[in-house]
Amino acid sequence: MIHGAAEKKKAREEAIARIKTRRLTAMRYHATQHALWTSSVRFPVIPAGRRSGKTELGKRKLVQRAINHHRGDHGLYVASAPTFRQAKRIYWKDLKALVPNQLKRGKPSETELVIPIRTPVGLDAEIMIAGMDAPDRIEGFPIDGILLDEYGNMKRTVWTENVRPGLSTPGRPGWAWLFGVPEGRNHYFHTYEKACLPTTNGWAGFHWPSADILDPEEVAAAKADLDPVTFDQEYNANFVNFQGRAYYEFTSAVHAVEKLEYQPQLPLIFAFDFNETPGVAAILQEQKYEGENPLVGDKDTRVFTACIDEVWIKNSKTPKVCRELINKYSHHEGIIYIYGDSTGGSGGSAKVQGSDWDLVKHTLTPQFGNKLRFYYPSANPHERSRVNAMNSRIQSSDGRIRFMVDPQKCMKIIVDFEGVSVIDDGSGRLDKKSDKMLTHVSDAVGYYVFEKFVRRSGNFVRRLI
Repeated sequence: MIHGAAEKKKAREEAIARIKTRRLTAMRYHATQHALWTSSVRFPVIPAGRRSGKTELGKRKLVQRAINHHRGDHGLYVASAPTFRQAKRIYWKDLKALVPNQLKRGKPSETELVIPIRTPVGLDAEIMIAGMDAPDRIEGFPIDGILLDEYGNMKRTVWTENVRPGLSTPGRPGWAWLFGVPEGRNHYFHTYEKACLPTTNGWAGFHWPSADILDPEEVAAAKADLDPVTFDQEYNANFVNFQGRAYYEFTSAVHAVEKLEYQPQLPLIFAFDFNETPGVAAILQEQKYEGENPLVGDKDTRVFTACIDEVWIKNSKTPKVCRELINKYSHHEGIIYIYGDSTGGSGGSAKVQGSDWDLVKHTLTPQFGNKLRFYYPSANPHERSRVNAMNSRIQSSDGRIRFMVDPQKCMKIIVDFEGVSVIDDGSGRLDKKSDKMLTHVSDAVGYYVFEKFVRRSGNFVRRLI
């Protein structure tokens, strides 16, 4: 073991130099990122735009601190995300590549997702991957450093109950980076506000938009795909104060003015939200727009999502909704895609007859046979992400309309998109209590739109049954 101060300093400098593995490529200089990297602040809070380098900086900082560990017999450094699956996908491969092989104390554990390290001064340390859906994994140990990635999607209590106590070891206080894209004005927003106060010791705020890092063409493309509010949150990294209507881009005077014809030769989409009151399904098709509005449809193909029909039955269970779909579309010639709610209707039909997905398959298969394609998530997308995806489809920042509703056959869908509101706390959470007849059919459409046009593999896994 190395004992002298000068020897320790030299060993640490050599270790930092060896971090330059093939994985460590040059990053574009950015003043705020440089200030963050060189800062000694203990708890930086970092709202930054999509694909703008915040996670990459975090990876490098975690490895730098881990191989430079010099306090205590065993250092613990944690890379975390809202779920274990997300954390593994974001961090595991890159962290293994960033840690120089000569500093690895044996092979990384592919089951526990732990990288053991022997530092140049002879101390042991490890880098651990953790999901904050099971934060107890990091409890009971002194934490020397932790990354809380997509902090806005973590539970409010993660910081106070699970993380902060582990950073309070006498003689070796731990540090934490809290970062990610904003999520409305929830606990992340209030934490950032606190960090920016000059009187808050140990905290600081660092903010930058995607446009500072990404090519202008990529930012322009994102702006064309997203509605203005979503773009402001995701790419400008601003804490949007969501108020009023959830689907603020939808107006019946624009999106429900033209009769939409069912086209039997095109694929048909049945989108479900499993519920007893009401029982609902939305019927959609991806059609080519032939009307006169130049803003409808994708710019090149003119294809848009056509909401051509609906099933909305009060006090109904899943089989009855499916039978109504059969009555309406038993003659359909092409493929039928089934999308919907991952919960399977727990508390509804599933109580006595099996999962709602089983009921859908059992009821529809005798009529449609091998025309059916079932897609469903292992877990529902984050509610705000789904609503953002829906608003972006309804109308993007450049005015492009990619979602239309038949004004005669989809009256309940129109009521839903015009009537669903958000809770008055700035978070953007849907108000599901004021009118219990609302949110269900718009949720059904949203499940399809999110899967089809966003496909965030960390939260939304496609399965074919």
